[in-house]
Amino acid sequence: MMKISEGAVKSASIQQLKGLCDELRREIYETVSVCGGHLSSNLGAVELTVGLHRVFDFPKDKLVFDVGHQCYTHKLLSGRAERFHTLRREGGLSGFPKRSESEYDCYDTGHAGTALSACLGIAKARDLKGEDFRVIALVGDGSFQNGLIYEALNSLKILHTKVLIILNDNGMSISPTVGGLHEALERMKGEHSAEDVALFERFGLRYMGSVNGNDLGELLPALERAKEAMEEETVLLHVVTQKGHGYPFTEHAPMETHGLSPKTATKEYSSALGEELSRLARGNEKIVAVTAAMTDSLGLRGFFEEFPDRSFDVGICEEHASVLCAALASQGLKPYYAIYSTFLQRAFDEIIHDVCGQDLPVTFCIDRAGASGADGETHQGVFDLSYLSFIPNLTVAIPKNIAEFRKMLALSADFSHPLAIRYPREGTEGEACDVEIGKFEVLHSTLSDIVLFAAGERCLRLASSVREELVERFGMDLTIVNARFLKPLDRGLLASRGESLVVTLEDNVKIGGLGSAISDFYRNSGKTVLTFGYDDAFLPHGEVTSLMEKFGLGREKIVGEIVKYARR
Repeated sequence: MMKISEGAVKSASIQQLKGLCDELRREIYETVSVCGGHLSSNLGAVELTVGLHRVFDFPKDKLVFDVGHQCYTHKLLSGRAERFHTLRREGGLSGFPKRSESEYDCYDTGHAGTALSACLGIAKARDLKGEDFRVIALVGDGSFQNGLIYEALNSLKILHTKVLIILNDNGMSISPTVGGLHEALERMKGEHSAEDVALFERFGLRYMGSVNGNDLGELLPALERAKEAMEEETVLLHVVTQKGHGYPFTEHAPMETHGLSPKTATKEYSSALGEELSRLARGNEKIVAVTAAMTDSLGLRGFFEEFPDRSFDVGICEEHASVLCAALASQGLKPYYAIYSTFLQRAFDEIIHDVCGQDLPVTFCIDRAGASGADGETHQGVFDLSYLSFIPNLTVAIPKNIAEFRKMLALSADFSHPLAIRYPREGTEGEACDVEIGKFEVLHSTLSDIVLFAAGERCLRLASSVREELVERFGMDLTIVNARFLKPLDRGLLASRGESLVVTLEDNVKIGGLGSAISDFYRNSGKTVLTFGYDDAFLPHGEVTSLMEKFGLGREKIVGEIVKYARR
């Protein structure tokens, strides 16, 4: 466990700071190896973060991390070193900045593109209140592709305030950075032209750089110059770092070591997506794949290599990707948009207007749906069933296992309307029968007066556990139904059920999801409907099964409620 004395960063020599960076890098590596987390991005930002703490006065000065997954050194330097071993564990330190955790974290982040807007708001509030501190946005080159950054840049001249933008350019987001801005930044690392610099200066900021962000001898003077310059104007300091710096295997494999998770015996749905989509594409030239800077983590590397002309990584631009898919579909192609549930939220408007409003055959492959665990509030995929459920023309599917996911993908190839398939990160291959749009599957049938509808692999596993306990402890059985479509509901099956007690389980917030839809169907029927999902709250970081237990999907709670109502 590290011990960093107050003021050590301020008073240390350059050589001592280099030693501190080595110690910080070792602490991050050892902790992430146990707790999981973002490794290569943090290793690359050690010197840059140490330099910021050396030059600026935190927490008086305000530092906003874009995305925030590269904040580990900042946490170690801001009084949290003794708790760092609790990183991403339930009740421990978050893997992202948290205002509730420390005064050094002035703004919660977790999604790309937000830091500059946040910094402008903080700086403007400072100006209006007559306060005196500096505001710094630390933004990666991957995040710098996000459209929200340019909305913020566009307002610089309007807001009449001053901030420092640190552009941490490591050539990566999760996958390698792509696109026109990336090419401009590559040129600016060398002998950049006045035209390249003008790209930024037209917004009303001063470009400084580029400097080596892993060399304290070069970095510290650059930060001092930027600090002085920002007294007069907004400054963009272009800092070049190496993702994974300091450990050869992370330097050479920055994508593979971007995020580490504990190993399990289960398979990731993303692997099945890549396999199945490639198989379908070999027989269907209309199939194309789109992703927003997450080619590898979504299982599409093989597809991209086999079908390069039909593969599109648009960078961290979720809204643009959705419109791109809609336009491709409008011209007769069959787009598959692979994305995490939490990031799809950013394209809500485009899902409604561009895809579903035109009834275009775009398939959304929604990974990390449901509780995602250790990444916390900003990454829990527990809202998608709710925000997709009321959109016209959209079919919403929830596979019970990977085998059923494969069948849904096969079905999607000839489906001529918008389709969303949502699934967790990991699951079991299992077995599956044929899938028909809008049709549920009865998995266990009894003559009892209780029927349980469960959506998705986790909830079906929970349903089996609930049934086992009811049988063993109370001699009660129930029918279990695989509710594999939220839209359309299997209204025929629902209408045919004679049970008086109806139970629903979903890996989603209760409001607006499966339970709401089935409750609405049975309104005025005389049936009792018990709905179980996540409470009306943001789920913190923690282990998935523990989060399910604490926030509304606990087995004992479900069993207790069923017994209470069944015995009335």
